[in-house]
Amino acid sequence: MELILAVVIAVVVAVAVTGGLVISGRKKKQLPPAEPPSTAPTITAPPAEPHVGDEAEAPREETRRTVEEVGLPETETETETAEATAEPEAPVVTEPEAPAAPAVEVPEPTAGRLVRLRARLSRSQNSLGKGLLTLLSREHLDEDTWEEIEETLLTADVGVAPTQELVERLRDRVKVLGTRTPEELRGLLREELVALLGPDLDRAVKTESPEDVPGVVMVVGVNGTGKTTTTGKLARVLVADGKSVVLGAADTFRAAAADQLQTWGDRVGARTVRGPEGGDPASIAYDAVKEGIAEKADVVLIDTAGRLHTKTGLMDELGKVKRVVEKHGPLDEVLLVLDATTGQNGLIQARVFAEVVAITGIVLTKLDGTAKGGIVIAVQRELGVPVKLIGLGEGPDDLAPFEPGAFVDALIGDPS
Repeated sequence: MELILAVVIAVVVAVAVTGGLVISGRKKKQLPPAEPPSTAPTITAPPAEPHVGDEAEAPREETRRTVEEVGLPETETETETAEATAEPEAPVVTEPEAPAAPAVEVPEPTAGRLVRLRARLSRSQNSLGKGLLTLLSREHLDEDTWEEIEETLLTADVGVAPTQELVERLRDRVKVLGTRTPEELRGLLREELVALLGPDLDRAVKTESPEDVPGVVMVVGVNGTGKTTTTGKLARVLVADGKSVVLGAADTFRAAAADQLQTWGDRVGARTVRGPEGGDPASIAYDAVKEGIAEKADVVLIDTAGRLHTKTGLMDELGKVKRVVEKHGPLDEVLLVLDATTGQNGLIQARVFAEVVAITGIVLTKLDGTAKGGIVIAVQRELGVPVKLIGLGEGPDDLAPFEPGAFVDALIGDPS
């Protein structure tokens, strides 16, 4: 028994010693160095997206929709079907404002208009009338004085033949008169000038047709004479005399001529018949007379192109306009517009126009801006037709019927 107990104790001691050696050996063995900390980022779940003005925070619980609650986008076919079946919206139409009608003007009466415009002839008066009176008032009227009188008349474009005639008559009458007071000389000069102007000539613009159609007046002349403006002013003269007027814008070769004429017509309530720029002038003239007949107008005024008298083809076209107009009825008046400042060149123009159309009357424009008032006498003598109208300014009512007595009074001044 004691033997068994001794063996057990010996075994326990041996185990204890062996265990101590093992532990001591482990303590002496060096441990491997510790691994360095990992540099890999730590991945965490992303926070919920912050809203405007919020800091990042933990995810919030949001309302979730089911598949049934989420609408699917329409296909292209469904969209086309919906558009086809939908009622179209009525377009919003904005009516443009109608332009205001131009105010119709009331032209000045023609009676006595030349007397009211006497001051416009001041330049002609100074050179012709007063010049003659000064020469005739000299104490001795010798040959040199009479030559000066002739020169004054020629400078004023009276013309050679009328000048010689006037000087001869003045010389004879001064010899018979004996005394030469200013009043007597003025009366003498007035009588002779009025006689040269042909006081008995019919100067009325013919606007009445012998047939049951409107009177037709055709206005002709070269470029730059104021032909279109004269046509517009003549419309005012006729309206002032109580007549209804239709205008024919047959000057299709000059840019804006039709617009210019229509503006004149709108001012007095006269209708303007026009066509495309560069169109056939004869066709427009024909339509204008046709419209005048349909509207039962009193007068049709036709403004023709500014024909250059040196171009035969254009002059032939003017003759065509005349022939076409006469298909409706007779042409009652053909007015030739001449620029008074052109002097003797105006007489050349007058001759050529007279060969193409039968000129029945003359309109002298720009007579207020020239010292050559004698052109009135010369052109009448050249054509054998009267001056019926004269232009004395740029105002709308500065076209006046020609009155020989009032014209001469403006040239030589008042008796006082």
